[in-house]
Amino acid sequence: MKLLYKPFGIFFGLLSGFLSKKLFDVAWGRFDDAEPPKPTTQNVSFRKALIAGAMQGVVFKTTRVAVDRYGARGFYYLTGTWPGPKEQEKAGLGN
Repeated sequence: MKLLYKPFGIFFGLLSGFLSKKLFDVAWGRFDDAEPPKPTTQNVSFRKALIAGAMQGVVFKTTRVAVDRYGARGFYYLTGTWPGPKEQEKAGLGN
């Protein structure tokens, strides 16, 4: 059943990328009226480029987690099989 989830996972990944781009544009619009700067733009302050990158990272990761989680819950609702591990893996140095 987990193999059946792969196409859904790909779709959810594309959906989260699209949504995160839209959400980042909205969030950046509240911060600055100009377009978000690229890191290689010469006439932009280091601070502004760093803020743009940090905002983009937070928005993308948060959106990705929300879409993946709701996708997994929907898959579970439809099939009765959870697509990922049941328990969180333990982090350790000897593993």
